[in-house]
Amino acid sequence: MSAHTDTAAAPPIHADPSIDPASTIGTVRLTVSDLGRSRSFYEHALGLVPQELDDARLALGAAGKPALVELAGDACAPALDRRATGLYHLAILVPSRLDLAHALARLAEARWPLDGASDHLVSEALYLSDPDGNGIEIYHDRPREQWRYEGGRLQMATLALDLHSLVGELAAAASPQRSVPAAMRIGHVHLQVSDLGEAEAFYHGVLGFDVTVSDYPGALFVSAGGYHHHVGLNTWHSAGSSPPAPGSIGLRSFEVELTGAAELEQVLARIAAAGLTVDPALSGTGWVVRDPSGNAVVLRSR
Repeated sequence: MSAHTDTAAAPPIHADPSIDPASTIGTVRLTVSDLGRSRSFYEHALGLVPQELDDARLALGAAGKPALVELAGDACAPALDRRATGLYHLAILVPSRLDLAHALARLAEARWPLDGASDHLVSEALYLSDPDGNGIEIYHDRPREQWRYEGGRLQMATLALDLHSLVGELAAAASPQRSVPAAMRIGHVHLQVSDLGEAEAFYHGVLGFDVTVSDYPGALFVSAGGYHHHVGLNTWHSAGSSPPAPGSIGLRSFEVELTGAAELEQVLARIAAAGLTVDPALSGTGWVVRDPSGNAVVLRSR
């Protein structure tokens, strides 16, 4: 079943209650055109461990850990529409700067090109795209005590990343990193939306994420528990756009994981109060609600 959202009027923004501060982002589900080609990329260029699922799906993550990414293959899927709403990138968080250097080394060994490399003050990040053009960020966080605030607002920027310094981290490594660290996880998702005001009303006013950065041109960042962002939202290519054609290459859904059933019920109650509807998740756990731009959010407790 698919969720239905009435986007005729954005729900009101409420400062409280906030989402559970321990909330995190879980599995990101994508549609790809060639599952075998994508498996090779995610396994060899990113170092993720594949697990075959039913219905031509593939789960990928660290060995023995929940999936970071789940892929569904469909050779007939419409191509990725970069002007539509949907995924801007999914972001894989690695535990350390050395782990980020190892990620860069894997990409170099696979001869996979970068789309960019940035220093965001709170983090350092590599950007690339999978074979279908789905955006991916691999990053590590700087310690929170190094994050900068002005007037109570977190400072983020997009500066050039010193790749020579990053590669220099490998000098301390005893050997190449053959398997990705078990502690890696999805740190955030960044979405293309049609309207930032509507997006803020949903992610802040209904789901309860805190706004962390609102003065970045054409973008908004929200989080739980003081993190720099769990969800990024922008209109750089998608202002006023509609969702992509059903079944298109790109985002199927992403998970917001809460710590327990009570926290989940609180979020579901706010969704109902806003006049929005939810449907059972196809995964069998959790509930699906769509944001005003049509992006599917799976809400579940760990």
